[in-house]
Amino acid sequence: MPNNILTIAEHRDGALKKVSYELLGEATRLAAKLGGSAEAALLGQGIEGLAASLAQYGAQKIYLADDPVLERYSPETYAQVVAELARRTQPVAIFLSASTWGKDLGPRIAAKLWVGLASDCTRLELEGDRLLITRPIFAGKIIAQARLKGTPQMATLRPNLFPPLDPDPSRSPSIEKFPVDVPTPRAVTVDVIPEAGGKLDVAEAEIIVSGGRGMKGPENYKILEELAEALGGAVGASRAAVDAGWRPHADQVGQTGKTVTPTLYIACGISGAIQHLAGMKTAKYIVAINKDREIPLFKLADYGIVGDLFEIVPLITQEVKKLKQEG
Repeated sequence: MPNNILTIAEHRDGALKKVSYELLGEATRLAAKLGGSAEAALLGQGIEGLAASLAQYGAQKIYLADDPVLERYSPETYAQVVAELARRTQPVAIFLSASTWGKDLGPRIAAKLWVGLASDCTRLELEGDRLLITRPIFAGKIIAQARLKGTPQMATLRPNLFPPLDPDPSRSPSIEKFPVDVPTPRAVTVDVIPEAGGKLDVAEAEIIVSGGRGMKGPENYKILEELAEALGGAVGASRAAVDAGWRPHADQVGQTGKTVTPTLYIACGISGAIQHLAGMKTAKYIVAINKDREIPLFKLADYGIVGDLFEIVPLITQEVKKLKQEG
């Protein structure tokens, strides 16, 4: 039986999430070494048009479950559909995103298949025909390696760490429609109310401008929003800022918030408690701005600016806008 790897595509509002392509890139790399191929499961209603994009990014086969019962995400229903698909197709591994969606769905699928699940993986390698998984544990204090028993081997992959393949428009999708035969779920999503403004999710952003207790109040986040807008990024927050009611929990970065891996992370007025570092330490470049030169974050930062953030951040915003106009 081919050693195929199944990825579970994540989409919202009619568009695939970037991490879906990242999953396919890693699945393609590993499946090639196993003599198999990368496949994708696409669940929802009216989503067949997304299949071509998955094919361009490496999916050699797409299992399409298109049904009214899947219009809105239901953990119970989605887990049952994917588990049944896995039993029929027998993949050697199943990959999901380590997003809120993937962290909710992944364990439910694993429980139905009676297999283990490695969450928030930062690196995948092969030892023979088995995965050697690298993942942080204990709030990032320890980097552990794990091997999973049983098949399929299941893992959620941290967004922004695994490079997608270059898209190839010449690839055409091989689609197999997968029938949905599930009972009415016990819990039904009646409505989804999107947050005003449709702002970029910090978990997916390439650039994050984050603020902590040093922002002194919710009204001061305007200067971070202006810098984030100029850079094309998102605004994040520390737990202290969220607990104070200055920012919504959706913006929280850290152990009890979201784990992020942006290309650039700008921390403003954040001291760098271990719980916050656990959520952003894998950023490619870290810039810290703080009046206190003794904060722990300066030890991790690639660039540190000691000074008043209320003076420094507007100056950076001004220079970014000037460079964009000149460019």
